[in-house]
Amino acid sequence: MTEVLTDSRSIRIKGRSFLAVVLSPDLPLDDWLVRLDDLAARSAGFFLNRPVVLDVEGLGINRAELTEFLDKLADRNVRIMGIEGAKPSMISPGMPPVLKGGRPAGDVEVPETEVPDDKTAEDRPENAASHAPAPTVAQDSRSSHPSLVINEPVRSGQSIIFTEGDVTVVGSVASGAEVIAGGSVHIYGALRGRAMAGSVGNASARIFCRKLEAELIAIDGIYKMAEDLPPELLGKPVQLWLEGDAVMAEKLN
Repeated sequence: MTEVLTDSRSIRIKGRSFLAVVLSPDLPLDDWLVRLDDLAARSAGFFLNRPVVLDVEGLGINRAELTEFLDKLADRNVRIMGIEGAKPSMISPGMPPVLKGGRPAGDVEVPETEVPDDKTAEDRPENAASHAPAPTVAQDSRSSHPSLVINEPVRSGQSIIFTEGDVTVVGSVASGAEVIAGGSVHIYGALRGRAMAGSVGNASARIFCRKLEAELIAIDGIYKMAEDLPPELLGKPVQLWLEGDAVMAEKLN
């Protein structure tokens, strides 16, 4: 008699949340793709290795149009990991899965930064991207929102992601680096990379920097590229904020 032995080890299945870029196109789609091409051309690698979710709620397109649109995004190396707001009739086999229950804040986890061996797990800051400088999470007694303080410059290729509140960098943000905050962004040095404030839907967020040389700035999803910024403000201490759908900027005194 042959005895069948089964592996007693269980399979571990975990739930995990990641920060994703959400694209919300509008009609006509071809015109929207032109604007997407403009963003990609002026900020090379913006979508590279990023999880991207496509939000089609209220778009009013059918399955064939969605299939064609996904193909056009794939041609641009924009890989869609999931689709939000799609009716069942719009989805065909082979499409990315339909996502539900997405939240703009909370339950967002990104790899932790490395800390010296003499620090415990409790000392590790949450919501900072891997290879980021060791930050400090501070709680303002006047506010319920924490803030993340980066005590050294952010180097090219690094990402600082903190969706729970403000991010302060005591130094510069190099070209090719990025800072993403759920609240405001404060740069006590030159901003040469990308800064995105209000990333979870906070239109009142602002960006402050001591020297404006940014590749891209965005507040609540409204962005401006380097060539869109007022030339008289380049190299100057600047604050940026939203008025309606327009990014405003002025020199700091």
